[in-house]
Amino acid sequence: MEIIYNIENINDVAKQLIANLTTKTILIYGDMGAGKTTIIKSIVKLLGSNDDVSSPTFSIVNEYEADNILIYHFDLYRIKNIEEAYSFGIEDYLFSDNWCLIEWPEKIESIVPIYYDRIDLVQNPDNSRTLKLNNKNEFNLKNMLSNQK
Repeated sequence: MEIIYNIENINDVAKQLIANLTTKTILIYGDMGAGKTTIIKSIVKLLGSNDDVSSPTFSIVNEYEADNILIYHFDLYRIKNIEEAYSFGIEDYLFSDNWCLIEWPEKIESIVPIYYDRIDLVQNPDNSRTLKLNNKNEFNLKNMLSNQK
């Protein structure tokens, strides 16, 4: 799925996104300013949370509640390596069966569940965004296969 959108349409985009997700583990890729936190704010709201959503840049993870579900929002920009992720218990979150929305997931790709959704965000020259959703698990499969050699 690929959508080109403007910020005014963020809630419509988030609705389409939620309708096309296949898991609760969402890896969100994009450069600084691409709109990762903005799309997460809309997703969290549409999942039913009234919590104030902000980027957990320094706390690493924020927890939101919505209609008897938990949503974990990670910003892994500041972690240096996977050991730091292990030190705050990343695997407990990832395998909790709760929503995990992860910004800057590059450092933990090797430990994410087999099934996840990948979102790539790009800011276009006209300030619109391009969102690509990939429901396949080829990235983790590659990591698993290379670790078996």
